[in-house]
Amino acid sequence: MEDKKQTVTVAIFGESYPIRGEADTEYIMQVASYLDNKMREVAEKNSNKSPAKVAILAALNITDELFQARQAASVEVKEFEEKTQTILHWLEGKLPSEQLR
Repeated sequence: MEDKKQTVTVAIFGESYPIRGEADTEYIMQVASYLDNKMREVAEKNSNKSPAKVAILAALNITDELFQARQAASVEVKEFEEKTQTILHWLEGKLPSEQLR
């Protein structure tokens, strides 16, 4: 079986990290850049925090974004399901009953 993993070196908050994975190089770089930007935002607001504390605060911010996105997606799915049920009920009312069986 062929190993499709590759190593990409990324810079996050002034440090280089070799990242090994199957994802596309550009994607890995994009993810690392996002984290780097989040850490820099946190560091600007909290200038006397250690890099570890900055990383934890950035992780909390990113986790909050994830949870909010999941909640929004869940609401959208629920609304879609409700609209689908409304359409199905409407169609059932329009079709003769023998076509429903």
